[in-house]
Amino acid sequence: MRKPYVLLLSLVCLALGVSTAPAHAADNGSWSVYPVASEVAARPYFYLSADPGQTLTDKVAVANKTGRPLTFRLYAADAYNTARDGGFAVRTLKERMRGVGAWARPARSRVTVPGHTTVTVPFTLHVPRSAGPGDHPGAIVALDVGDPPLERSREWGRVDPGSGRLALGVQRAVGARVYLRVSGPTLPAISVEQVHLSHHQPLVPGFGDSTATIGYTLRNTGNVSLDPKVELKARGLFGRTLLDRDLTGVPSELLPGQRVRLTETWHGAPQLDWGDITLTATAPDTRQSASASFLALPWLLAALVFVAGAVTGVLLVRARRGRARRSAPGRRSPRALPTPSRPRSSPSVRR
Repeated sequence: MRKPYVLLLSLVCLALGVSTAPAHAADNGSWSVYPVASEVAARPYFYLSADPGQTLTDKVAVANKTGRPLTFRLYAADAYNTARDGGFAVRTLKERMRGVGAWARPARSRVTVPGHTTVTVPFTLHVPRSAGPGDHPGAIVALDVGDPPLERSREWGRVDPGSGRLALGVQRAVGARVYLRVSGPTLPAISVEQVHLSHHQPLVPGFGDSTATIGYTLRNTGNVSLDPKVELKARGLFGRTLLDRDLTGVPSELLPGQRVRLTETWHGAPQLDWGDITLTATAPDTRQSASASFLALPWLLAALVFVAGAVTGVLLVRARRGRARRSAPGRRSPRALPTPSRPRSSPSVRR
């Protein structure tokens, strides 16, 4: 019986800058993938511009940094933001492609690279006439197939098998980013959605730290990539400023149509207050805010207030009933019927 596989795609798409030396390309220590340098200069990524219906050609380099031959499956993929932290990631072969992944085709889908050797592979990118204007990010990916090919590797890439009832397989891949812009009107737009605040307070007020977790969704509703900044403001009763700062952990690149769920920890949150928080997201030529109210109330204090209110309510009800009884008119007692008297015999009348 075959063991089920959980496939994890280990993908590197973070090129720091590319020259003819593959050490500056996107790599995982064993191989690297990067654009072939142009006549002008080296390129950190593929920066391409095209009109709808146009076909582009370019070349990608795959460098083997090990001493043995490596075989790769080359394919183009669409890019997206990861849900966990908004990082740059690409689709796997099993997923449906709608942009660069569907439009680009390497000249060779499979390539074997000898040890310490670099192989250059041309690719074409045909932009359909129906392509929308704006940014279409993706990558040219080199997926490890293995030599000789292992189980499941011929179609989807090499899978390093695990052990136990559930085998955990890891697919290793490296990708060179492709930034394609299709000509036409561009619309930068961002939105902040689903703002929520949850408190974590000590049981007894003043004994322990009070923190709050602020959750929100950042969404790119336009057609160009954004580098967003998010500002957090919190105000309490009477408009007092409780917090005013720029948030960290915001993705530096939010791709078109993508959304990420992010959280921010607020240390030293108020333990007793009532106010609201406002998140403002900004990027070039776009700005949007969203707010949410909060009530900071310690559980112990809330319980005491509830019990006191319940007891007070019971006492008031009883007091009202007592006053109602005292003010109610009393019943009239029924008249006593006269007792018939027996006739007295006169002492002078004797028989």
